[in-house]
Amino acid sequence: MLEAIAKEEGFKYEVDAVGFDAAMAAVESGQSDGMIAGMSITDERKEKYDFSESYYTSKVCFATEKGSKIKTMEDLKGKNVVAKVGTVGAKYAEANAKKYGYKVKQVDASPTMYQEVVSGNAAACFEDYPVMNYEIQEKGQKLQVPFISNDGSEYGFAVKKGENSELIEKFNSGLKKIKENGEYQKIIDKYAKEK
Repeated sequence: MLEAIAKEEGFKYEVDAVGFDAAMAAVESGQSDGMIAGMSITDERKEKYDFSESYYTSKVCFATEKGSKIKTMEDLKGKNVVAKVGTVGAKYAEANAKKYGYKVKQVDASPTMYQEVVSGNAAACFEDYPVMNYEIQEKGQKLQVPFISNDGSEYGFAVKKGENSELIEKFNSGLKKIKENGEYQKIIDKYAKEK
C-alpha cells in the first residue's frame, strides 16, 4: 500500500523490517518517520501518534493448525489460545475468554504465537485478519482461518504526535488517488480479501 501511495505522491521511502514494538519505538525516538503495518487507530495511541485517514478496517480472526476441527468460538471451550501482547487480537481474545471458556496466553512475537499453535501448545491464535492471511499465503504458515469476527479496528499510517504533518497529508492524498484509480482495490484483493 505504501509503495502505491508513495508512487502517486512522488516521495521516496525505506522500509525497516522490524517487529511491531520496535517499529513503534523507532517512531517515538525519531529513528523512523512513520509506521504503517497493522497500526490500529486507538484513543490510547492517539496520545503518542498522529494518524492518517483510515486505509483499512481490519477484523480479528483466529487461526488453527491446518486440518483442525475447531471452527467456532464455542469450539475453544476448555482449550488454550495465544495472542500477541498489545494487539487488538489480544484484547479480543481476553474479552471473550470467560464467555467461551478458554485460557489466553500472551507472547511478544508473532512467530512464537504461530509456533504455539503448530506445536500443539495452543488450539488457536488471535490476530488481525490481513496479518494472518499474509502469514499464511505469503510465508507459508501451516495454519487455517476458520473464524473472522465482526469486531476489529481501523488501520492508519502513524507519525510521532505533533511532527510530520506534511507526511500525513501526502499519505492521505495518495490514498485518495489510489482509491480513485483502482490500485487500492487490487491491493486489498491480493492481501486482505476475506476467503
